[in-house]
Amino acid sequence: MGWGAAVSLLRAGFRVTGCDVRPDVLQRLEDAGGTPCGTASEAAKDAAAVFIYVVNSAQAEEVLLGQGGALETADPGTVFMLCSTMAPSATVSLADRLEAAGMLVIDAPVSGGHLKALSGEITVMASGSDAAFAKAQTALDAVSAKVFRLGDKPGMGSQVKMINQLLAGVHIAATAEAMTLAAKTGIDLQTLYDVLRVSAGSSWMFENRGEHIIAGDYAPRSAVDIFVKDLGIVTAEAARNGATTPLASIALDLFKEASAAGLGREDDAAVAIILAKKSGVSLPGMEGQA
Repeated sequence: MGWGAAVSLLRAGFRVTGCDVRPDVLQRLEDAGGTPCGTASEAAKDAAAVFIYVVNSAQAEEVLLGQGGALETADPGTVFMLCSTMAPSATVSLADRLEAAGMLVIDAPVSGGHLKALSGEITVMASGSDAAFAKAQTALDAVSAKVFRLGDKPGMGSQVKMINQLLAGVHIAATAEAMTLAAKTGIDLQTLYDVLRVSAGSSWMFENRGEHIIAGDYAPRSAVDIFVKDLGIVTAEAARNGATTPLASIALDLFKEASAAGLGREDDAAVAIILAKKSGVSLPGMEGQA
């Protein structure tokens, strides 16, 4: 998603500096017209707006506040857009520290997948001050099809993204279960997919991840371990607020099981492999698996 944002910003004419742990990504950024940097502090120097795309709150804290972090060089008034999926409580804590350092903050988790990111058509669930939005709006417009302004303080964006991830994780698990049951009962998976994608039982996740299962293609677009994290956030924040989330809890157990089986870095649709093995059925891509 971060690569898609960088490409979209370059396409819109922005000067883009970027930092990534992978040398091949930095080379691709340079080839695309951006400026690769070795540290977050180098990337943030003289930047008006900074997009943070990392896996979790610990990584966000490290690239912002750790050694070589962005706050070492960021000018006061720089807008930081926190685009990672984090627990709302973690987002608020991080935003408070950035604002105390004189920065502007938009809680800006995103949705849409890597293809939407590449085309500059992601959805942004955003909350922050009017001043932060005024300074970052053109950059946000470059990477997104829709920016939902959900409040004037960080936290609400992460709360809404958390609910999105609840649905997304449950829908992936339901897709895996449906496709596995279909295979077990002898239904052709492509035929099933063609019927259901235009029927009431469909969802965006079914349409997207169903294709992965039919193709036996578990190259990671999003990964199993991402939903171990995200559904973990859902269940923990639900418990904190006294809410009950039984479907999220069951889906989380399935993602945890897939991760423990060595599928953590595979596409999240790989939870279907766990269900298929338990059901004694072979899905595409499972040939030769123990």
